Amino acid sequence: MRKLIISAAIITAFISLSATNQHKKGWVSLFDGKTLDGWKVGTNASSFSVVDGSIMVNGNVAHLFYDGPVQQHDFKNFEFKADVMTMPGSNSGIYFHTLYQESSWPKKGYEVQVNNSHTDWRRTGSLYAIQDVREVYVKDSVWYTERIKVKGKHISVFINNKQVVDYTEPEEVKRDKGMEGRLISSGTFALQGHDPKSKVFYKNIMVKVLPD
Repeated sequence: MRKLIISAAIITAFISLSATNQHKKGWVSLFDGKTLDGWKVGTNASSFSVVDGSIMVNGNVAHLFYDGPVQQHDFKNFEFKADVMTMPGSNSGIYFHTLYQESSWPKKGYEVQVNNSHTDWRRTGSLYAIQDVREVYVKDSVWYTERIKVKGKHISVFINNKQVVDYTEPEEVKRDKGMEGRLISSGTFALQGHDPKSKVFYKNIMVKVLPD
């Protein structure tokens, strides 16, 4: 009987491990559509709220960091996607390979721009200040999908499945002062609250972990 119990436990553990590994191969949600559970923000936390199944970003400068259990919120190679809608004149961004900060603009990681009509000329999809996009591919007040893929030193950004950034970080790259942390490493994701006049919505926030 004891052998049967041990065997059953081993089989159960194997099935559970297989399911976990299979789960990691697919898309995993980072946002439950109801709360900000699994996300963390420091100053100006009121800039983020959940409205009609989406994260609404509107208020003073703030950043909402993923701090949940998926991959222990530490991602290296991945695909990330979110449905996004900007209101006219709005600016926001999606950071990756970043690290929680209590305030100010994240020093670590890259930013992918969310901006279809703000005064900043760097438009949606830009790998901010590294490989910028001037063209406007989507309109305000309309949902679109923004997808980021990182594999090794290669970064791709897609807007509604159209690739707008194709960048490979050079070996031993040196960044300008103030941008030293814009490097491939690993880390979490963050959504940017840019200014009180900007209003942006995010939903269906998903990640797919890629093998090293």
